[in-house]
Amino acid sequence: MKWKHENYWTPHGHVFDIGIATSQAISRLAKGEKPELAGGFDETDNGNGSLMRILPLLFYLLDKPIQERYDITKKVSSITHGHIRSVIACFYYLEFARQILLGKDKFEIYKNLKIEFSNHLTSLAINPTEIEKFERLLKGDIVKLDEDEIQSSGYVLHTLEASIWCLLTTDNYSEAVLKAVNLGSDTDTTGAVTGGLAGLLYGLDDIPNKWLLQIAKYDDIENLAKRLNEKIASH
Repeated sequence: MKWKHENYWTPHGHVFDIGIATSQAISRLAKGEKPELAGGFDETDNGNGSLMRILPLLFYLLDKPIQERYDITKKVSSITHGHIRSVIACFYYLEFARQILLGKDKFEIYKNLKIEFSNHLTSLAINPTEIEKFERLLKGDIVKLDEDEIQSSGYVLHTLEASIWCLLTTDNYSEAVLKAVNLGSDTDTTGAVTGGLAGLLYGLDDIPNKWLLQIAKYDDIENLAKRLNEKIASH
């Protein structure tokens, strides 16, 4: 709410873009709606707005059991995007990221999630037709798909698939992010979602310094990261 109305944590002191679903959710919050009920729950409410902001939650979820990780992810996604498809996308992304932090190989993670992730979704009695939407990640081999088979629109499933495809078909941070951006369409979000995983996988030193120096509010972001790290260390 402070971001939308008071420009809090905006890169240049003003809000220059906001998705319809996110805007509507913030309006509901302002009227007193519970956070986990603020996001839209319709099938049309499946933009990539919750996926693009979900990654920092990883550090809070890291050591929690899988059911608790799912429940919290569902609540945090639902602040802006409450449909089960957005929730599953956020959960998959965080589970992939978690295994990166645990030191596993990216192809091993992709293989692991086909079993572990699918089994957990089935145990939750989620509508099978929703699980089928993730078939290219959970049953196919997304690495074998050609670039023209990967979409990068603002639809949450497109963004998730594109990020995993870019990560698995490149070997360093720059290649992964450039591949994501060059897919076109919703370039900033696809690049950011891909970059989140690539940053965890390859580390800060693999990000080109000239890219870092162009980040708005770089010092503020670095300070925020340090404070987060201290908070994690204290717990």
